[in-house]
Amino acid sequence: MLLNEGSAAGASLPHSHSQLVWLDEEPPAVREESDLTRMLEGERVLERDGVIAVCPFASRLPYEVRIAPADPEPDAWESDLLAPALHLLAELVRRLYAVEGPSPLNAWLHNGRHWHLELLPRLAVPAGIELGAGIHVNTVPPEDAAAALRSARPDQ
Repeated sequence: MLLNEGSAAGASLPHSHSQLVWLDEEPPAVREESDLTRMLEGERVLERDGVIAVCPFASRLPYEVRIAPADPEPDAWESDLLAPALHLLAELVRRLYAVEGPSPLNAWLHNGRHWHLELLPRLAVPAGIELGAGIHVNTVPPEDAAAALRSARPDQ
């Protein structure tokens, strides 16, 4: 499952939409995620209903968030925590919009060894160092991003 919001995030349609894509085998990005503890190292944003959201210490872009069950689970489609995780994702998007205004973003579900959701706002454009060297430059420290998302008022 993936979401592309805004043309800067690769959306090909002008309205919000999600896509469901099944692949014959795990893609490389999912195969490389073997350690959920390491994947969820970061600054905690919110925790509720058995799921946690963190801004990873090695964030690729400002306000990147990962959402996962507090206790690892192997299959999102069989989990009672998928719905709470999706609700938390929606809340975090509203909080992001409260902080940064409407922003292009991508979100997806990785259903590998330990399922999780990833939210990647597209607030910066990958340039030479990111594209040429594969090094991500994030101008908003994860601690600051998490604090801003925690304090945001999504209803205003």
